[in-house]
Amino acid sequence: MLLEDSFTPVIRRFVERRGLLYTAELERAVLSQPQVEAAGVLVGLGVAGSPKEVVAAYFEERAAYVKEHPVRLVPGALALLDRLRALGVQLVCYGGLEYRHFEEHLGSWASYFDGPRYVCTDGFRPGVREIAEDVFGLDAQRVLFIDDVARVAERARELGAAFVGHPGRGFQREFMRDAGVRHMVDSLGAIDDLLLRTVDAEAAAGRLWPPTPTTGGPVAGTGGADASS
Repeated sequence: MLLEDSFTPVIRRFVERRGLLYTAELERAVLSQPQVEAAGVLVGLGVAGSPKEVVAAYFEERAAYVKEHPVRLVPGALALLDRLRALGVQLVCYGGLEYRHFEEHLGSWASYFDGPRYVCTDGFRPGVREIAEDVFGLDAQRVLFIDDVARVAERARELGAAFVGHPGRGFQREFMRDAGVRHMVDSLGAIDDLLLRTVDAEAAAGRLWPPTPTTGGPVAGTGGADASS
C-alpha cells in the first residue's frame, strides 16, 4: 500500500504467459497468500513445476518487471505517515516479503515505524491477528489496518479490527465492496484527519462493519512493503 503495486501486474502476466485466464477467482486464490501456497494453486491449474519452482520463476519474472518499472512510493505515502504519527498512534509496516525488501525501499523512513518496524507475514497471511496480538499484545479491535488487498479487510472484519481500503489493481475494489468495507479511498491523501477520526468513532460505536457478513486504536498497520502481495 505504501509502495506502488509490483505484484498484481506480474502475477497476471505470469499466468497469461502460461496459458491461463486471469480471473477474479484466480486473483482471490493467489493474491496475498503464502508464496508456496499460491504457487500450489497455479500448479493445480496446470502451471509446470513444483510450487517452489513456480515461486522461483515468478520472482525471476518480477525482477525483470521492476527493472522496467522501478518500485516507488505511492503518492501521498509520507504525508499519510506524518498524519498518523501526529495522532500519537504506533505504526508498523507489514508485507509478504523479507525484511530486506522493506529496508531497500522504505529503509530511509524506518524511523516512522515502531516495534519491529516491519513484519513479514508470508507464513501467516494476512496477519491481522498476529500483528495485533503477537507483535503488540493488543486485541484486534484496537487496531486500524490500511491496505490495498481485500483479504486483509475480510480478516479484519472477522476480528473486529478497523480497516480503510485503498484498493489495488485487479479485482480488489470489488472484493472490498463484497466484504462490506465502509471506507475506501482512491488516494492516500483522502485518508485525512477527519476520516481517521470518523473511523475511530465508528469502530468504538461498533458501526464500522455491516451487521451481517457478506463473504482504531493505538496501532495503525500499513501494508505496503510489498504493495499488494
